[in-house]
Amino acid sequence: MIQAVVQIHLKHGVADPEGATTAKALRELGFGEVRSVSFIKTYRIELECDDPDLARERVDKMCRMLLANPVIQEYEIKIGNNVDTPD
Repeated sequence: MIQAVVQIHLKHGVADPEGATTAKALRELGFGEVRSVSFIKTYRIELECDDPDLARERVDKMCRMLLANPVIQEYEIKIGNNVDTPD
């Protein structure tokens, strides 16, 4: 069993309305130090697989086919057992 963590975020220059709305709301709630918020999706995927290279290849294909929109999003994949969210 291999675990994968995928983080999907908008490409540089793509508007992030959810992040902007959240940042505005935080400032209105008294958190004036907030300059920006970025919306990032995180997926934790468990694969029945023993080969980390094959697992990465499969998760990359999942991202390209369903999880990410390559026109406006980029993604990072971390493979291993007990993986944390990528930095």
